[in-house]
Amino acid sequence: MYFAYLGPLAVTTSDGRPVAIAEAKVRALLADLLVHAGRPVAADRLVDDLWGERLPGDPSGALQTKVSRLRGALGRAEPGAEALVVSQAPGYALRAGPDDVDAGRFAQLTAAAYASDDPRARADLLADALTLWRGEAFADLADAEFVAAAATRLREQRLIALETLAEARLELGRHLDLLGELGELVALHPLRERLRAVQLRALYQAGRPAEALAAYAELRERLADELGADPGPELTALHQAILVHDPALSPTRPPATTPARATPAPLAELVGRDMAVAAVRELLAGNRLVTLTGLGGVGKTRLAEEVARREEGDGRLGEVRIVGLTSAVGAEEQVSAVLGVREDAAVRLEDLLRSRRLLLVLDNCEPVIDSAADLVRRLLRAAPDLRVLATSREPLGLAGEAVWTVPPLSQDDAELLFTTRAQALATGAALDPQSVASICRRLDRVPLALELAATRVRAFGVRGVAARLDDRFRLLATGPRALPPRQRSLRAVIDWSWDLLGEDDRRVLRRLAVFSGGCTPAAAEAVAGPDLDVLDPLVRLVDHSLVTVTDGPRYHLPESVGAYALERLAEAGETELIEIRHGAYYAGLAERADLRGPEQSPQLTVLDQEVPNLRAALQRAMRRADATGATRLALSLTWYWLLRGRFTEARRWLEETLASAGGVPAELRDAAAVWHAGFTLLTGGEAPAAAPESDDAQATWFLGYALFTSGKDLAGSEESMARAMARFQATGDRWGVAATRAVQTRQAFMHGDLETARESGDSAHTLFEELDDRWGLLQTTYPLAALAEASGDYERAARLHRDGHRLAEELGFWTETADRLTGLGRIALLNGDFQAAQELHGQAMQMAAEHGYAAGEIHAEIGLALGARREGSLDEAEACLRRLLAWHRARDFDPGPALLLAELGFVAERRGDARTALELHREGLEVARSSGDPRARALALEGLAGAYALAGEPARAARLLGTAARLRESTGAPMPPAERGDVDRITARIRSVLDGEAFATEFATDALDGDGELDAETGRTR
Repeated sequence: MYFAYLGPLAVTTSDGRPVAIAEAKVRALLADLLVHAGRPVAADRLVDDLWGERLPGDPSGALQTKVSRLRGALGRAEPGAEALVVSQAPGYALRAGPDDVDAGRFAQLTAAAYASDDPRARADLLADALTLWRGEAFADLADAEFVAAAATRLREQRLIALETLAEARLELGRHLDLLGELGELVALHPLRERLRAVQLRALYQAGRPAEALAAYAELRERLADELGADPGPELTALHQAILVHDPALSPTRPPATTPARATPAPLAELVGRDMAVAAVRELLAGNRLVTLTGLGGVGKTRLAEEVARREEGDGRLGEVRIVGLTSAVGAEEQVSAVLGVREDAAVRLEDLLRSRRLLLVLDNCEPVIDSAADLVRRLLRAAPDLRVLATSREPLGLAGEAVWTVPPLSQDDAELLFTTRAQALATGAALDPQSVASICRRLDRVPLALELAATRVRAFGVRGVAARLDDRFRLLATGPRALPPRQRSLRAVIDWSWDLLGEDDRRVLRRLAVFSGGCTPAAAEAVAGPDLDVLDPLVRLVDHSLVTVTDGPRYHLPESVGAYALERLAEAGETELIEIRHGAYYAGLAERADLRGPEQSPQLTVLDQEVPNLRAALQRAMRRADATGATRLALSLTWYWLLRGRFTEARRWLEETLASAGGVPAELRDAAAVWHAGFTLLTGGEAPAAAPESDDAQATWFLGYALFTSGKDLAGSEESMARAMARFQATGDRWGVAATRAVQTRQAFMHGDLETARESGDSAHTLFEELDDRWGLLQTTYPLAALAEASGDYERAARLHRDGHRLAEELGFWTETADRLTGLGRIALLNGDFQAAQELHGQAMQMAAEHGYAAGEIHAEIGLALGARREGSLDEAEACLRRLLAWHRARDFDPGPALLLAELGFVAERRGDARTALELHREGLEVARSSGDPRARALALEGLAGAYALAGEPARAARLLGTAARLRESTGAPMPPAERGDVDRITARIRSVLDGEAFATEFATDALDGDGELDAETGRTR
């Protein structure tokens, strides 16, 4: 494992695969352990660092959970890596050596550099060390106080390394190369005297003593104003040496002379474009015309200049000339002027270039696109050794043209660029990482927009800039004077592209702005049409880089372009018309979606892609007070929301539509009320006192499903299912009949009526197979697996759980996937494979946590508790079981406590605590009786038998065991051998006291009275 935090926290396996650690608290735990570099961190310290004053109810248990999840994430990525996180008094430690951590490697390389007398070796080691940095240390955890000191220390170490590297390079005579970098560093850290000393020496050695003296004066003024101090003696002595031209300041070796360059020296480092530079140079090697296209401000010019600078440096393509084109005159006149061809000269441009090896960079071709294309075509024909690198917002459209679209920066590089520029312009500004990330995403990671935004940090702070992006054109209204007018504001950048468009292209672009998350060609035609042809303008908009296209195809507007186009849509007076078209299209899409049967998976994929548009359609319908349209659309999405587990979203939208349901037809309003009640239950809320009713059979089914799944009202669930079944059967809805039988299977299983459960489950499974409905098959595999488990057929149970797991993964039902992993963990536990059981339950728990599925976490944690008890880890098992019991009681979830109380009772019995075991098992018996499940009652009686045997009452214990066995047999599912561990232990204890005849007599005597209560004798305790 390799751990990196010189930048955002990252973990990779030994073969370089990234390790996903998504949960924020688990990432924070890892960071805390890394900060302490292998030393143990006290558990109390970790709890304080992770939760601060907002402590969880059980801090120790919560910390153990996070440690378990961290181990699980590491172990899943690389077997055995979970052992890196060790329990070590007084808490936990991470076993990772210096070679396993980027900060450790950085320390080793810098230490070796500082110990070296060879400036070249020192420079190489420091350069290698600095490549380990990917941004600020712990960049994604900047708000965490426990990393602040470490981050500050590392930041200082990095600056020392940068200063030492600069001194080594100066010693090697590389002062010319240093000047640009030193300017950037000094701008970021203007008061560091060692850094200033290197800058002054480099300027002097470059033959620029006046600038060196000016830099010293500027530093002296800053120190006086900000610190009330003077420069130190070393810097003062250097200043005096510059004044008298001390020979000791001369370079150790003279720099090699270099020819005059045609490419401009960069004013700042080009961030995040190394791969782009390499890709464009490779294209130029094999193509005579390469055109860089892309959105305005994305960095086409800067990339072209960097490519040209590197080509000029190695001379691979000959001379380099750059021509920045404007709309003032034609392209030929502008190129001729730069290449020194006078208008009255007899020689033509083609003749001038015919025998020259030249890379000609034509920047900003779009204002003269036609004349530029004509000129390039003629020049390439005339000059065989000519290559052209063009930048334009659309291709030149010539044969043999290689078009390379300059992409926005990656998120990491965008954040680095913004942070670097903002800190240079606002020294000391606090840059909240979340706000920086948001700014970069919302500005489409476009360099020019980020540069403009960085200029606002000094006035508004980074959070203020992020908050004002809804009014981005006003916020980013002015930029640096050095930029051309078309790039001095965000609006000017997009105005430039807009002015180049034809009228049809403008109409399509502004209408596309109503889409959220992109659109398909069919959606574009339906909404942006039907009064004009959409497809040809779409092609041109893609060529102009105002619209991007992804696989599908699917068309997207960058956020800034979309905001601009919405303004243009309003100016044209088309906003309401286009929004109504958009809403009608997506309402029809939702209503036509067939989420039952064989089309289920592709239709889910379609709706997944259109979620942003569907939400936008709902929002606009609500804003227009179209309550009927909003209700109809929400009802069309209810099944999708259920299948995708988006219960909270469904509840919120249905709540909003019901709140404004005046004038909505009664059948729609009633159905919405029923669906809302069901989703309220599934999100942990309470159903209304008077359950709503609807003639919609599927809504009625859903309410019954929610009542059962939430455990709130099992009787009410059965009544709803009976009503739904009658309606489905009356209309011949085979899918509805299958869905109802699937729930009735679980209801019968809950009551211990295994025969009815098998009949209903098999019937539902067969129907869903005939209908080719994979969601339905997923619903039936779980109860059928539970029935197989109850009968001891673990092989079939495991097969059904694996089938369910496969179906859930294919459909993207991650909550169901977690449940199937829990089921497989349970089978592994019953088969005695405790290691596999722990791994499967751990995976299920993490997956449930990642998707906010609280009940799934609890199901998986129950499996971990059962495993701990069976392995003899009684303290661990008890702590876990009591947490789980508290969760169930807090939510009034009926079925769960019977098992948990039984398990706690067995823990007490194993410890020899008869009184506590009796109390727990008697409480469990009461809960089991209320559930109506004879198997749950049998489990409680078996537990009581163990407690009485421990208390020295073997006859009563034998009677209880016999009664439990008969209850199990009555269900048609006697206890399988793999589950007899507790019963066999209790039986052995009883038989050690009673002889065979006495045991048989008591075993045959019923311990329950006619009402199913414990009889007076058996119920008595010592």
